Amino acid sequence: MKETTLAVLGKENEFDAIGKEWLLVCAGTPEKCNMMTASWGGLGILWGKPVAYIFIRPERYTHDFIEAQAHLTLSLLGPEGKAVHKVCGTQSGRDIDKLAATGLRPVALAPDAVGFEQARLTLLCRKLFKTSFADENFIDRDVLARWYGPKEGGLHDLYICEIERVFEQ
Repeated sequence: MKETTLAVLGKENEFDAIGKEWLLVCAGTPEKCNMMTASWGGLGILWGKPVAYIFIRPERYTHDFIEAQAHLTLSLLGPEGKAVHKVCGTQSGRDIDKLAATGLRPVALAPDAVGFEQARLTLLCRKLFKTSFADENFIDRDVLARWYGPKEGGLHDLYICEIERVFEQ
């Protein structure tokens, strides 16, 4: 894994990468971390900074790790990462050791941030802003009903994070 520039992000379709390939969101330290699959998120410029934004439900175990650290990572694993995403998207780190279950090999990218050797691209991000979704803020009530019905779980927290460094294989 080598550090590269933000320009690498402009070489691909981020909509396809996030929506179809999915992200592996990881937070914690090299000694103790947790990761989860995410297919919602985006990249852009906000407050004069390159940013990523992600949505995490508070009941997710990874949420606890995100709350405890200044940094998190967003990794793209490529098409071969589907088996990893299945485990990290359906199993809780409260119940299993996701590193052992997936074979992911962690790499320290900062004292409070972990990436993975297998990732084709990893964004090291620093949290800038957080807000929580609220029922009354949904203008399109069909979105609320579809994505937040009684069986779907709680409303997401939105994190906006500055992309500080980019790594690729």
